[in-house]
Amino acid sequence: MAKRRKEKDEEEEDPDFKIPKFDEEGFVRKERVKIKATFIAFIFAFVVALITFGFWILLDNNPFQWTLVLLFGLFTTAWVRYLYMKLNIDLEQLGKKGLFSSYAIYFLTWLFILIVMVNPPFYDMEAPNIEIVALPDMQEPGGTVKIIAKVTDNDAIQNNAVDFILSYDESVVIETSLHITNMICMYEFENTNHTLGTYNYTMKAKDVHNHQTTVNGTFIYNPDIIKLTQPPGTETPPGPDVTYSSSIKFDVKAPVNWMYYSVSDGAVINFINVTKNNEDFFYESSPYIKGWIRGKEVNVTAYAKYIYYFENIETEYNNTIIDTTQHYFNVSDDSEIGTKDPPTPDLPQPRYVFVPGFETILFIISLAGVLLIVKYRKKKRNNDI
Repeated sequence: MAKRRKEKDEEEEDPDFKIPKFDEEGFVRKERVKIKATFIAFIFAFVVALITFGFWILLDNNPFQWTLVLLFGLFTTAWVRYLYMKLNIDLEQLGKKGLFSSYAIYFLTWLFILIVMVNPPFYDMEAPNIEIVALPDMQEPGGTVKIIAKVTDNDAIQNNAVDFILSYDESVVIETSLHITNMICMYEFENTNHTLGTYNYTMKAKDVHNHQTTVNGTFIYNPDIIKLTQPPGTETPPGPDVTYSSSIKFDVKAPVNWMYYSVSDGAVINFINVTKNNEDFFYESSPYIKGWIRGKEVNVTAYAKYIYYFENIETEYNNTIIDTTQHYFNVSDDSEIGTKDPPTPDLPQPRYVFVPGFETILFIISLAGVLLIVKYRKKKRNNDI
């Protein structure tokens, strides 16, 4: 038994294993082929990117511009193998993995160079973008209208300003240049003449490469934008009697975010929020709500506010519609008057959108691909050593 164990130990001490001889000359030759192939793929990608750039310009304003360009890039990838054969690159030394890496290097390099070339400062095909809003687009006489725009461009706006024209009944009311500050420009129309009807406005922005964007819009002045529909109050005192169960309804024709009204007896003034009834779409309230004054003759004035946020800008822009008609009521002395809490309005909040552009996505993919290939090459070289 001991003899067998001894023979087994001797066999384990003398394993039949020989370290293979490292072919240094073959390794160097193979690495030179890989380096040469990588260099050719990179140069070829640069040349084809220049040709593709001209193709890109010819396809300007074509809805399939990116699709056709990417198909062209994929098609030309097959030329890499043909180019290697013409330049006497040993494909056996390169191997299937090396050929695939060359394809990837070519395509990602081509894509990276093309993305750089089709964006400023090398090229600009995009006109400025104008996001414009009228606050409000329906106003009562005496109120103002704010025309506010967010103007952006992938390079720069000429003179950092836009041209603005306001007209009424085909007559120009104002024609001016509005300065852009932090992407925002604004014009406030006061309508001192209290002229009713529809106003038209035009805003034009031109970038430093002479690409122009024009937007048009309208707003209206009308004395019935806010209207009390129930009960029919009087415009002079004394008004009709109302109790805690009376329904106070307002019709607001303009799109607004916040409706409220004031109740005043001449000495005290309270403001009360109103919510819209989803069934009849009127803004409904009642003397049951806190703010109404018991046993007093009061006057009521309605207000509607339009609040707006541009994407990724925290600044709130707003304007208010004030009903030009005051309504008088005689409030009963019921104990239930002014006992219920008013509703809390659900107001707009800043909007944040973080969506990278298509070019940014392609750039990230290209960069990640190149880094992965370099890392793979480095790891393989270390393993071969």
